[in-house]
Amino acid sequence: MLSAQSAPLVQTTLPVVGANLTTITGRFYERLFEDHPDLLKNLFNRTNQVSGAQREALAGAVAAFATVLVERPGERPDAVLSRIAHKHASLGITPDQYTIVGRHLMAAVGEVLGDAVTPQIAAAWEEVYWLMANALIALEARLYAQAQVAEGDVWRTLEIAERHEESAHAVSLVLRRPDGLPLPPFRPGQYVGVRVRLPDGARQIRQYSLSSAPGQKTWRITVKREHRADGSVPDGEVSSRLHAHARVGDALDVSLPFGDLVLPEGDGPLLLASAGIGVTPMLSMLDHLALASSPRRVVVVHADRSPADHVHRDEQAELVGRLPHASLHRWYESGAADLTGPGVSAGRADLDGLDLPSGTTAYLCGPLPFMRAVRGQLLDKGLSPSAVHYEVFGPDLWLGK
Repeated sequence: MLSAQSAPLVQTTLPVVGANLTTITGRFYERLFEDHPDLLKNLFNRTNQVSGAQREALAGAVAAFATVLVERPGERPDAVLSRIAHKHASLGITPDQYTIVGRHLMAAVGEVLGDAVTPQIAAAWEEVYWLMANALIALEARLYAQAQVAEGDVWRTLEIAERHEESAHAVSLVLRRPDGLPLPPFRPGQYVGVRVRLPDGARQIRQYSLSSAPGQKTWRITVKREHRADGSVPDGEVSSRLHAHARVGDALDVSLPFGDLVLPEGDGPLLLASAGIGVTPMLSMLDHLALASSPRRVVVVHADRSPADHVHRDEQAELVGRLPHASLHRWYESGAADLTGPGVSAGRADLDGLDLPSGTTAYLCGPLPFMRAVRGQLLDKGLSPSAVHYEVFGPDLWLGK
């Protein structure tokens, strides 16, 4: 909770700070990388820096956190921070890095807003930052403790046991420990970080959902090769490298599993909605449910460009078929007429005709426009906002929206 002297200052200045946050975060990253160039090479996603997605995500997170502090002071903003904490843990972020970030972020505020930032206003916004930073540090410490590792000690060397071409643009890699021992447990829906050395010496990290059930000796990730047809930002550095060079027997640096989009315990009904490569965490959930012969009511929704682009299409259908109370509904922008059988439609996903049982919990993963559209339809059907959960690959541009 903000102090009595800081709360009115933050509330008064939130509109002007919020209006300039993207500029502030842009200047923050410039300062940070000028002072610590290795962070851009070895920690931050360079593609997201070029596209501007990372500065937008940081601005959204700060704005959302500050808004909670001033508008709902009795509320714990952990929901805003949980997803960030899991991402940070999969990167191995440590508390000392928050001091570096805070110094450059507050300096960027002063540079962008100039004389409008009095010492009192600067102190109030520094309090906002450290409330957010300390909350994240505490959440991340809890995640490291649950994983039974020291803070930041999340990286392990795994071996590629199998490689499978899943589509023209996606490949799955089955990972194992070199000594053959079991891998750490995870919860269905979680992801791992993969750290890859690139030709210029940088070690870039990307997160990939585990796309099979827990409790096995191996993990599986499915990597979509990112390609920007308009050339606005470079093609995916890590995904392109893995597609071109990752082979059976190669070693990969892989983090422990994290992520807060996880299958809930119990017997309540579920909606698993995905688009594109967003199918991967849903596959882990479905695989887990099928192995447990779950009697839960499960409605599975998937949208894609075409059946050929639908990664793990046959596997998804097979897993749904093993569940006695599950149904599968697919939408394709093209090629739907090439498939026979129920549950296949042309166009974009439309949940209007789906019957969702009372008490359904929804899990979404895919591009933001898809998730926003599905979330809106679910709210129209009467689902509580608290019953709709989502996962974003890359910076979370939904925060603060």
